[in-house]
Amino acid sequence: MYKWIYKQGVKRRNPLLPTAENFLQGTDKWSRAELEAYQLEKLKVLVSWAYKHSEHYRRKLDEANMHPIQLQTLADLQRIPPITKKTLIEENEAIHATANFKRLIYSETSGSTGSPLTFYRNLEWDARHRAAIHRGYSWYDIQPWDRNGYFWGYNLDVKKHWKLKIMDKLVNRFRIFSYEKKEILTFIKNLNRADYLEGYSSMIYYVARKIEQENIAINTNLKMIKGTSEKIFDAYQPTVKKVFGRKIISEYGAAETGIIAFECPEGNMHTTMENVIVEVIEGEIYVTNLFSHSFPIIRYALGDYVEVDTETKCACGREHTIVTSVMGRIGKEIIGHQETYPSLTFYYIFKNIVMDSGDAIRYQVLQHQKGHLEFRLEQHLSPSIRKQLEAEIVKYFAQDMKYDIREGVDFYRDGGKLKDFVSFVETV
Repeated sequence: MYKWIYKQGVKRRNPLLPTAENFLQGTDKWSRAELEAYQLEKLKVLVSWAYKHSEHYRRKLDEANMHPIQLQTLADLQRIPPITKKTLIEENEAIHATANFKRLIYSETSGSTGSPLTFYRNLEWDARHRAAIHRGYSWYDIQPWDRNGYFWGYNLDVKKHWKLKIMDKLVNRFRIFSYEKKEILTFIKNLNRADYLEGYSSMIYYVARKIEQENIAINTNLKMIKGTSEKIFDAYQPTVKKVFGRKIISEYGAAETGIIAFECPEGNMHTTMENVIVEVIEGEIYVTNLFSHSFPIIRYALGDYVEVDTETKCACGREHTIVTSVMGRIGKEIIGHQETYPSLTFYYIFKNIVMDSGDAIRYQVLQHQKGHLEFRLEQHLSPSIRKQLEAEIVKYFAQDMKYDIREGVDFYRDGGKLKDFVSFVETV
């Protein structure tokens, strides 16, 4: 029944999806040379289209003395000026293509960074985005209509709550709405027939921890647990694997870029090279979506620090570029008494502790005032690990920063999402 409902929904929402899925299945084991040749072919089409139909890109390309005909290699992409989210918002109308599309799909970002973005996706863009997700599912022998548990934001509005319940029923999904034991027990009953779980990684971890603390017996045989929209802390994995039988895998992307990368069963996050081109410049990721004709996304500074690997041959056989690490948002800087520091600093502080001691710490850092940080740690540290943490803080900030370390405390949620660094300091 659910397969039939799903296929009927595809026909109504986007009939291009099956073609996109078939294509990505066919290119899954392409060589790197084949993937890059395909990228160049689609990039030429996209840039020519943007030049012809987007007022913003025509102006920017002319200013850069870069005509689409000059785009002959992937390296030539660097001649096109990058674009930021601020520009996507301020130049929204000028960026949108003036061409007539059969149908467009309204999209928006969550606004968790404080700047929501609205735009329209053409059908092929939407189909490629969803097909990339479904290809990732297929690596775990999962179909889009399979039974799944969903960890997402809570909604206390009764009408909206029941609307979600009905929608979830139609798509073979069950959802957890609170950490109450009664709600968890109901969720556990549904796990018996579930194929996979997905949602906020922090919620998956907290439910797993609650099940472990309450010593609740569960019966499940999950094929996949996927975290999305949040950082997946290494410290989550032991508890989640113990309780649910699998670790949390990663999916990386954004509403405006589409799916950038998906983790394979071998533990590597492969970029969807058939859909996007990824550049990393001084640690920052720039993304070009090759099918974003309605709202061209070309060399978009997504706002993350990442590391990629183009050389490693994954045991799964895929030659797509590997995202080895998403180190965090560029976002707001850390403000000391005298200096400013990238928020990436926290990544290195806690990574060094893991590398030296093997202890993965669940952390969040808040900055309420200049020159002072509040380190919130979910667990209690041993004296030696606390001493090591203090030494790492001093190593990176010296005497420029005062700090408090609070152990065994809850984390602050910014707009529903859990962030590892939240700054309340306004900067000019």
